[in-house]
Amino acid sequence: MLKTFDLVLIGVMTATAAVTYTIKHRAELKLEEVHRLEAEIKLEKDTIDLLKADWALQSQPNRLERLVKAYNDELQLQPTASTALVHAKELPMLKSEVPVPDVTEAKANGAAGAGAKGATVASAKGATGTSKIQPIPQPAPRGAAEPHGAVAPDGGAEDDAGADEIETGSVE
Repeated sequence: MLKTFDLVLIGVMTATAAVTYTIKHRAELKLEEVHRLEAEIKLEKDTIDLLKADWALQSQPNRLERLVKAYNDELQLQPTASTALVHAKELPMLKSEVPVPDVTEAKANGAAGAGAKGATVASAKGATGTSKIQPIPQPAPRGAAEPHGAVAPDGGAEDDAGADEIETGSVE
């Protein structure tokens, strides 16, 4: 019986040694992968630093002024007027933010014979015949005295009567 027990212990020790070796080998592979990734990260950081330095050299004002003088006849560049700059809230809305107008009211004002077709189109979009058309919100004019990001109670920006209005809408 002692001999059988010894053979079982030798088998367990061999299996344990094999499992230990497998775990050690996997850990070494993971360590190599970590070192490889650290080297890639260092390379990317060095590349970013190099590109930042290159950008600093390329965008030096005296260099740009020299280039403008050298190519002024070809490019005919002019200084940017301060009125050409706009704030983000003065830009038109994205196409995805433009509210969808109600088709039934537009059809009701049009030809009488197309009423059934207009109702079909409106119901396909989930609109009802008694709903109102939502107004398209207008951006606040540049001289508005509102704090940044303030919105009027009606949901749109408050308009001054004499202020320039910016046309908003989608681009087809």
